[in-house]
Amino acid sequence: MLLATASPSAAAQAAPRQLPSSRTAAVQQPLIGGVRRAQRRAAARLAVVAAAAPPAAAEALQRFSAFDRVSVLSEALPYLQRFRGKTIVIKYGGAAMKDESLKARVVSDLVLLSCVGIQPVMVHGGGPEINTWLNKLGIEAQFKNGLRVTDAATMDVVEMVLGGRVNKSLVSLIQQAGGQAVGLCGKDSDIIRARQMVEKDIGFVGEVTSVDPSLLRTLVSDGYIPVVASVASNGKGQGLNVNADTAAGEIAASLRAEKLILMTDVPGVLRNKDDPSTKYTALTIRNCKELVDEGIIAGGMIPKVDCCIRSLSQGVSATHIIDGRQPHSLLMELLTDEGVGTMITG
Repeated sequence: MLLATASPSAAAQAAPRQLPSSRTAAVQQPLIGGVRRAQRRAAARLAVVAAAAPPAAAEALQRFSAFDRVSVLSEALPYLQRFRGKTIVIKYGGAAMKDESLKARVVSDLVLLSCVGIQPVMVHGGGPEINTWLNKLGIEAQFKNGLRVTDAATMDVVEMVLGGRVNKSLVSLIQQAGGQAVGLCGKDSDIIRARQMVEKDIGFVGEVTSVDPSLLRTLVSDGYIPVVASVASNGKGQGLNVNADTAAGEIAASLRAEKLILMTDVPGVLRNKDDPSTKYTALTIRNCKELVDEGIIAGGMIPKVDCCIRSLSQGVSATHIIDGRQPHSLLMELLTDEGVGTMITG
């Protein structure tokens, strides 16, 4: 794969030349232009459309030759072989959860992965849906330092919306797409234990203390897709609202997952937050720490990167931050040479 890079930053110079992936050059400014890249990306989009959106695929396939189509499948084959039988944890949320067409694509991607022998586990939040129902019930949504203030009334809504409406709608969509899904929350079988955070005036917000993956292992080994809402138990019957990124990261670590994928509303880690062309395609833990010190990784990206680093330190092979707003970004990140987001490895 030909790479066109800008002058490397300090983090880039510190990065190893190879990563445990087909991607080379651990840190680089994003690749701009290039006929080969455009062709590969077009082919990748064709592959995921053909695999996951049959009605649209018929029209798309007419624009490509048979050779184009088999070339795409050939590129995906090594990844399918590598990840077959491996567990991949996907945190789902953000804009991809609000847009019905994007939601359908994410679900179909998930079912496709399951059909080819990969074992996906979905962990989800549902902030916008929670806000909608709080408004309907006349409860004001409040936030403090980026955390939802979760009093008793709000916690009831959080548990009902995440563990009920959002969770079961995702299960239903997966099953309509031909998959087998089981909806859970962290309280089921004590999958996620948490303790109430010590910050004052934020209520029933929890930080994860332990994860019991035994039920999840049983489900994935039997071919089911677990769909887990980010509500935890404190061990005494009280539900706690847990950040979905954190929950996904801890579940991935407990399952010794091959990958943790965080679906967000940004293209990945950007050197310039306002310029998507400055995306880092791959980083190491060391690079991430340097970029935090430089102030390049800042704001809401810091907890996501911290979540990735913590998962890597507990045995997850690789983590990814991808844009859930991009159609079929999940498949393109996993099954193409270039990917679409930022991969972080140890």
